[in-house]
Amino acid sequence: MMPGTMTRLELRANLSLASIFGLRMLGLFMIVPVFAQEAAHYPGGDNTRLIGLAMGIYGLTQAALQFVYGLASDRFGRKPVIVAGLLVFAFGSLVAAVAPSLLWLTVGRALQGAGAVSAAVTALLADQTRDGVRTKSMALLGVSMGLTFALSLVVAPVLAAWGGLAAIFGLTGVLALLGIAAVIWWVPPEPALHRQQPGGVLAVLRLPDLLRLNYGAFVLHGVQLAMWLAVPAMLVQAGLPPSAHWQVYLPVLVGSFVVMGGSFFQLEKRGWVRGAFLTSVALMGLVQLGLWWQVERQPPVYLVGALLFLFFYGFNVLEACLPSMVSRLAPLQTRGAALGVYNTLQSLGFFAGGLLGGWAMQWGGAQALFAGCGVFMAIWLLLAWRMQIPQVQALQAQVKA
Repeated sequence: MMPGTMTRLELRANLSLASIFGLRMLGLFMIVPVFAQEAAHYPGGDNTRLIGLAMGIYGLTQAALQFVYGLASDRFGRKPVIVAGLLVFAFGSLVAAVAPSLLWLTVGRALQGAGAVSAAVTALLADQTRDGVRTKSMALLGVSMGLTFALSLVVAPVLAAWGGLAAIFGLTGVLALLGIAAVIWWVPPEPALHRQQPGGVLAVLRLPDLLRLNYGAFVLHGVQLAMWLAVPAMLVQAGLPPSAHWQVYLPVLVGSFVVMGGSFFQLEKRGWVRGAFLTSVALMGLVQLGLWWQVERQPPVYLVGALLFLFFYGFNVLEACLPSMVSRLAPLQTRGAALGVYNTLQSLGFFAGGLLGGWAMQWGGAQALFAGCGVFMAIWLLLAWRMQIPQVQALQAQVKA
């Protein structure tokens, strides 16, 4: 078998876990393009800071529990932790679906975030794949996230027009229950290599390169969420109604995945991961600069689409690189904890993106928001410049061929 080719068990693990990841993220993503407008109809919805809080608070509760879930998966197994998290997520979706006010909507979003299974899902995928195919495996998780995001942009306006946020959150709860079924009956049995081997938490926090990656996760997802407080309005100003925004989002997302798949993995084979990684960070920063420059000029739809294409190309590369790098740098017995810390910073990024993005919009409008995002990206580029990119290690017999 070629070193970069997945075994049948690895492929099954990828498809099943990507479907679980995608089902959960679909429920979260569906609210992104419509939340700001729909939440305005709730009592208290005239305050953009409160809307930003409600949009991003699930990231705060995820951050509070993601590390706990990762540690628990090291000790008790990945599957039980994933099932428990999806049950909490489904309950939060129910609360949000019946929420009578923005306050209760925020409570439901917080409960959704408490179902913080990302670390356990990523750790299970790392357990079931060899080092030589792990970046590709993580990229497939990113693809599932991107495709569900694209699907959400098509489905969300239709659902919102039919039943508001209640319909979206109701579907979200159903999707979480389907994810539980997939964990029980489709995901391959988890290996026992992580059982009864809890490592020291401090070992995860002592590696400088892991800290740089964690900061990157924070910035990457904070910027991603914050942008959506301003990008939809730019498209409306360009003459595209919200119900037609998918006509920009869908080709941009699909095109960025195609270009990323045709370029990044070739660069990785040639050992040029560092260059691709740093270029992607810089590219996302330049996109923020471009959006800042154009937001008051009412740019045409094609220009906004071009900037979003560049953003998502960089985002897809980094979304594949970061968790793969974390899984390589972390000691085997603390892999769940390391990915828990990584996902904690990722979740804090979501929360900060919603909260700080709402404040920036309230204080200085979209220009302030994009300027702030650009500053955070520039700091990341400076921190990442000196880090050592982990290379693919010798293949280990962690899964059966």
